Amino acid sequence: MQSWRRKSLWLALLASWLLGLLGVFPLLRLAVPARPQARLPQGWPRWLDAELLQSFSQPEELPEDAPQSPKAPHSGSCSWGTCFDTSKCRGAGFKVFAYPAAGPISETQRRILASIEGSRYHTLSPAEACLHLLLSPDAPDGECSPVPPQWNGGKNHLVLRLHPASCSWNFQLGQAMVAEASPPVDTFRPGFDVALPLLPEAHPFRGGAPGQLQQHSPHPGVALLALAEERGGWRTAGTDSSACFWDGHCEQDRGPEQSHPGSTLPNATFCLIPGRRPDALRFLQTLQAGCIPVLLSPRWELPFSEVIDWTKAAIVADERLPFQVLAALQEMPPTRVLVLRQQAQFLWDTYFSSVEKVIHTTLEIIQDRILGASAHPSLLWNSPPGALLALSAFSTSPSDFPFYYLQQGSRPAGKFNALIWVKAPGQPPLKLIQAVAGSQHCAKVLVLWSSEKPPPLRWPEIAVPLIVIEGHRKVSDRFFPYSAISTDAILSLDAHSSLSTSEVDFAFVVWQSFPERMVGFLTWSHFWDEARNGWGYTAKRANEFSMVLTSAAFYHRYYHTLFTHSLPKALRTLADETPTCVDVLMNFLVAAVTKLPPIKVPYGKQHQEARSLSAPGDLGPAPEPQHADQNCMNQMAAGFGHMPLVSSRLRLDPVLFKDPVSMLRKKYRSLEKP
Repeated sequence: MQSWRRKSLWLALLASWLLGLLGVFPLLRLAVPARPQARLPQGWPRWLDAELLQSFSQPEELPEDAPQSPKAPHSGSCSWGTCFDTSKCRGAGFKVFAYPAAGPISETQRRILASIEGSRYHTLSPAEACLHLLLSPDAPDGECSPVPPQWNGGKNHLVLRLHPASCSWNFQLGQAMVAEASPPVDTFRPGFDVALPLLPEAHPFRGGAPGQLQQHSPHPGVALLALAEERGGWRTAGTDSSACFWDGHCEQDRGPEQSHPGSTLPNATFCLIPGRRPDALRFLQTLQAGCIPVLLSPRWELPFSEVIDWTKAAIVADERLPFQVLAALQEMPPTRVLVLRQQAQFLWDTYFSSVEKVIHTTLEIIQDRILGASAHPSLLWNSPPGALLALSAFSTSPSDFPFYYLQQGSRPAGKFNALIWVKAPGQPPLKLIQAVAGSQHCAKVLVLWSSEKPPPLRWPEIAVPLIVIEGHRKVSDRFFPYSAISTDAILSLDAHSSLSTSEVDFAFVVWQSFPERMVGFLTWSHFWDEARNGWGYTAKRANEFSMVLTSAAFYHRYYHTLFTHSLPKALRTLADETPTCVDVLMNFLVAAVTKLPPIKVPYGKQHQEARSLSAPGDLGPAPEPQHADQNCMNQMAAGFGHMPLVSSRLRLDPVLFKDPVSMLRKKYRSLEKP
C-alpha cells in the first residue's frame, strides 16, 4: 500500500514537471522579452537620460525608419592621430592663425575674426601657428574660398562653418577638421570634428544676455510643455495635455494651449524640439530660458558633445514613444528638474551666450586634444565656472582651483604670502613688514620693488623669509604669477598700507572660509550714472559696496594667472595707464568668475590718518574718482561685455565683538573692543 502511494506521488511530480516544462516556460518567454541579437549599433536613439527612460520599449520593437540614402563623410579615414601633427604645437604652444576672409565678410564673420584676434591663442605668423583657421562663406550655396598657400592637404587646419552647407567642401577638405553648426550624426567624425551650436544672426559678440531663469523649481503657473513650431513661435500646454500635443494623430482632449508666434524664448518647464536640423536653433533658446530641452530623436550632433555632459542638462527622447515620454516628464521629481535647469543655465552663460565664448570653447577643445593627459578633466568642463576660466596652464587638478574646494571636500592651507608693492620713492614699509610678518599664518614676505630708486641693502629682521622682486614699473606687475609665491593665499599690499597683526590674522581666517572671493578692508561701490549714461564708482563710505581695494586684500594666487593669461591685453594696458583702474579690473575679474561680491572685514580707526593720496578708497575724507577713472569702468564693462560686479552689505567681524567677555580671553583684542 505504501509502495503504491509512493509510486503515485512520483507520477504526480513527474506529470507536474512535464506540464511546467511544456506550458510555464513558454509563458515565461512571453513575459520576459528576449535579449536582442547582436547587430550594428544604431545611430539613434542614443539615450541621454537612461535612468529616466529605461522602461521604454527597446529600439528593435519600434517601427523601422524610412530608408535614407547614406551620405559620404568628410575624409572618413581621418582621425586625430592620423590627420593632425601635434609636433607643430610644442614650440610656441597652441597658437592659431586665422586666414583673412576673401572679399566682403558678414557681421558674424567679422565678430569671429575679432574674437580670435583678441584671444590668447592668436598669432600673426603662419609659421608659428599650431592651427590654421579658415572661415567658410555665410551665403547659402556660396563658392568656397580658394585653397590658401599653407593648405598642406588640410593638415592642422580647421574649417569653420557657422551655417549648414554654406559651401561645398566635400572634395577639398583633405585632412582638415570641420567645426560645423549642428552637423548630421552620419557625417560627424567624433574626436576630430567639432559640433557647434546654430547661432542666430543677432547673437552678441561678447558677454551676452544672461539666462532668464528666475526660479529653478517649476512655478505653479508655468506650463509643463512648450513645442517649437515651424513658424518660429512656441506652443505651450498645461500638465493635463496628452501626447497629441506634438504628433496630432489622436483625438483625445489636448487641454489648454497657447501660441506665441512672436516670442523668442519659451516659458515652460520642458521644451520639445523636433530632430530636424533647422530646429537646432531652438536649442540655444531653451538653454537661455532655463527650459529643459527634450530632443525628439535628433539627427544632428549636440554642440560641444566631446566635452559637455548633456545628460546633466537635456533629455533625448524617442519621437515614436509620445505617451511614454509625456508620462515620464510629468512624473519627473522636482529635484531632478532643479538639477537640469541649473545646469542648462550654467552651460548657456559659460559656453553659448556670445560668439566669443563659442569660438574660444572650440579652440579650447582642440587645445585639450593636444595636451592629452594634461587637459581639462570632465569636472572642469561641466562645473562652474567652466573650462574657459579654469586654465590648464595653472593646473588640471580641481583641488588646486579656489572654486572647487567645496566639491573636493578640502580647504586651502593655513599659510599665506604677503606681496608688498613699492612704487613711489620713499622709505621702505618697515613697520608694515613687521606687522605682517608677526602673523602666525604668514609664511613669506615678498617685496615687489617697482621704484626708480634701488632697494635698500638692509631689511628688518623677521621670523619668516623676505624676498625682493624687481618689478617693471607697471601697475599690472603686481598681479603677475611670480614663481616665488608658494601659498594659495596672497595678501596684496601697497607700501602705504597700514594694518595691525590682529587685522591680518582675522582677515586670513575669513578668507579660508571663502577662498574663491576677495577679502579686503577698504571698499568702493559702483552705480549707474543717469546724467552721464554710464557706470561710475564712489569711495564714499556707505552700507553697500561691490569692490575691495587690492592695496589691502586677500585672494587666491590663481587670479594672478587668470589676470595675466586670460584678460585681453587692451584691458591690462588700460589699467597701466590709469593706476586706480587696476583695482577695478581685478574686482571685475573675480566677480566674473564667481558671480559673487567680495567680503569686507573691519579696519581700525587708528589707520585713518595713514591714507595715501594715490588711493582714494582709504578711510577718511578721500576725494571722489576723477572723470578719467570713471571712464575706465565703462571701458572695462565693454571689454567684459557686461557689468560683472555684485553689490553686498555684508561685513564680517570677530564673533566676540560685542560680548561681555574679558579682554584677556578675546583672540583679536584690538578688533574686539566693545
